[in-house]
Amino acid sequence: MRIVGGAHSGRKLSVPKSNDIRPTSDKVRGAIFNALDARGAVNGARVLDAFCGSGALGLEALSRGAAHVTFWDNDSRSLALAKENAASLGVVSDCVFQKRDALKSPDPKPGEVFDLVFMDPPYRKNMIQDLIQNLSDASALAGDAVCVLEMEKGHDPIIGSSFGTLFDKTYGDTRVMIIQNRTE
Repeated sequence: MRIVGGAHSGRKLSVPKSNDIRPTSDKVRGAIFNALDARGAVNGARVLDAFCGSGALGLEALSRGAAHVTFWDNDSRSLALAKENAASLGVVSDCVFQKRDALKSPDPKPGEVFDLVFMDPPYRKNMIQDLIQNLSDASALAGDAVCVLEMEKGHDPIIGSSFGTLFDKTYGDTRVMIIQNRTE
């Protein structure tokens, strides 16, 4: 696994030693970021990488010009791997790592609002709609926030009427949706 674009393009990332973490493939990550870059959604963004696993999505965002990334995972091994990968890229100062259950209602710090959110939860657990609702209820999403939803093929999350779909494509067993908050 490697960073596929931006300042750290080609740099290798450590991968999990177990099958508990399912990293987004380089091919799918490349497609996601091509779609995000075409919409100007990454440069300068305040990013949340919920269910961060190896941290590949958030680190790819930093490589492509995001201002800051907050990494959440409830597994300390995942957070350690994400932090190790951030350290290998020399970007730890642009990151916050929090052992946190992404489904618990977030309590953002004053001014902590995310422009770009990656949601790649464990498959077949229907967690995406709960996280979207919790982030919305906590006013943790910018009015035009972009959310990248990665889920199993065939899953159809309920995203709410304040979001519009920008991108929806299936890659093998993985469905990727990019949605945008339209509450501004």
